Amino acid sequence: MDGDSIGRVIYLVLLLLVVGGWFFAQNRQRLNKTLQQAVLWLFLFAGMVIIYGLRDDLRRAVMPRSTISVQGDRIVINRAADRHFYVTLKLNDEPVLFVVDTGATNMVLSRDDARRIGIDPDKLVYYATAQTANGTVRTARVRLETVELAGKVDRNVTAWVNDGQMDGSLLGMSYLTRFSKIEINGDKMILTR
Repeated sequence: MDGDSIGRVIYLVLLLLVVGGWFFAQNRQRLNKTLQQAVLWLFLFAGMVIIYGLRDDLRRAVMPRSTISVQGDRIVINRAADRHFYVTLKLNDEPVLFVVDTGATNMVLSRDDARRIGIDPDKLVYYATAQTANGTVRTARVRLETVELAGKVDRNVTAWVNDGQMDGSLLGMSYLTRFSKIEINGDKMILTR
């Protein structure tokens, strides 16, 4: 916990003590009823703290990811609520969620996603390195038999498995350049074949 978080916790505890002390002082005559109300408020307060702590997880679970539509030879990806573009590709017939990252050079799989599509990340040779926002990571080159996006199938596609910690997989330019045109127009990314 950093200093700001500790300060917030101390502030909330002090606020709770002040409000609780005032509440008990005002209701000394009806202590049983006061205790019932205090327990109710304590549960409400605890519930709000829990919901606040889980807000990012709840937002991800409730808010939809990017939506995709196919318009002829164009794939239109709508921006998600968190301002990123997401696509689900079928890798060897297994769906994998990617964040589209035009700043990434390659298609990069997390260890978990590699495992899901039948690649054992513990048996790979991590001979290459990549520069990321979190520093240098080791990577291993793999070949994917098929990669499918919105009905468009590519075969024998090179990808990399990241040996570092990743929340999800990244769809970089090595795959995106398979499209003749990449356009971002407001909240839409348009890929044209």
